[in-house]
Amino acid sequence: MSKSPAKIIMNRISLIATVAILWANMCVAEPLKVVMPPFEKTIEIHLVYFYKVLELALHKTEVTDGPFELSTSSEFTSVDRCFADLKSGKNINVMWTVTNQKRESEFLPIRVSLLRELNNFRIFLIRNGDQARFDNINTIDDLRKFSAGLGSQWPDTDVMRFNELNVITSPSYLPLFKMLTAKRFDYFPRGLYEIWNEENVHKDEGIIIEKNIMLYYPAPFYFFVNKDNAALASRIERGLKIAIADGSFDELLLSIPGFRRAHEEQKNVHRKLFILEAPSKNQ
Repeated sequence: MSKSPAKIIMNRISLIATVAILWANMCVAEPLKVVMPPFEKTIEIHLVYFYKVLELALHKTEVTDGPFELSTSSEFTSVDRCFADLKSGKNINVMWTVTNQKRESEFLPIRVSLLRELNNFRIFLIRNGDQARFDNINTIDDLRKFSAGLGSQWPDTDVMRFNELNVITSPSYLPLFKMLTAKRFDYFPRGLYEIWNEENVHKDEGIIIEKNIMLYYPAPFYFFVNKDNAALASRIERGLKIAIADGSFDELLLSIPGFRRAHEEQKNVHRKLFILEAPSKNQ
């Protein structure tokens, strides 16, 4: 039995009133303040993406969860310091990074892979003039004769060492480029999405991209929040899933030139692909 015109009109009035109340609440509600780490200038082009995708997720939930203000902290610090700030609730309340068991035990991960599969592949920055040395690498045992440079707290370091690859570390990111040129190690493994811009930034230092080798291991990139901030974690997760469902997530991802190039490089059949094992959660 169909509804009467009067009931239809009342239902519409009720819906309009509900939307009006939600909108009014949003207008008077204190905006949610979300603070991320600042960008490292040398790779600012792709790091802008993490700011934008978080903004997208928060925007997708604005009607249900209210307004927000997104900003970055004033001074760049190391990854360790960022995690310390996140744990203490000072300076930042969201950060993005590769996941590992320790991070997931200490913080709340939002388990939506921010880079899809792009972060699972690594190619190398090397010194200009060293390509011939890498041309003779045909097996993982050959690669073990060389040394890699990585951050001391990066999950990648654990993966490389688990696979018995030699690693030299630095507590922060930027010194690794100078360490490479100073021959402290032989190669700097980088994600497909970041290496092209890094080569451009550091080309005057004699750093180039190695042509033949690609590493693969699962390394999903997540947002993390403080363990006591379940509401923020829930909002970000819901927003990301809405963006994935409506296509705006992938549209944003592929709007970044480095990500588009990385997507193509994944299909480069001329590279030798070495698949590494990741440490299990019990190791």
